[in-house]
Amino acid sequence: MSLIRAAAFAALLVFTAAPVLAQEFKAGDIIVEKPWSRATPKGATVAAGYMVVRNSGATADKLVGGSADFAGAVQIHEMSMSGGFMKMRELPSGLEIPANGQVEFSPKAYHLMFTGLKQPLKKGDKVKASLTFEHAGTVAVEFQVGGLGDTGPGGAAKPQAPMKGMQM
Repeated sequence: MSLIRAAAFAALLVFTAAPVLAQEFKAGDIIVEKPWSRATPKGATVAAGYMVVRNSGATADKLVGGSADFAGAVQIHEMSMSGGFMKMRELPSGLEIPANGQVEFSPKAYHLMFTGLKQPLKKGDKVKASLTFEHAGTVAVEFQVGGLGDTGPGGAAKPQAPMKGMQM
């Protein structure tokens, strides 16, 4: 009986690990992990994208842009506090990914801004985009769409505190 349980447990591990492995995209030394976005309300023209970008190489690389089937443009943005206010700004020159390091794209921090949405994003959707790096080239990525209030990939839904005095 224990052999059957061990086999069942091993099968469970294989099948539950597969979705995690599927959320990793690679080009050269760049690895994009767990890309996700949030569902958008009807009529929204923008959405944000989050992920972790790792650079396993000995040389820094730079995320310089991208494109998406579901949006007119992809921009790299940064959120920061200034004088007690949350500010968002575009990084038109891109964002450096340090050698043997990583950058996390998350709510209230670095993120991708998908502008000119061609369709609403719905929870459960998987939407395709391409990210362009200075050295690694283009990485094809698939963003998993979570719920409106999600704060992490896979539906981690902790309500977010409102951003005091957000200015764009």
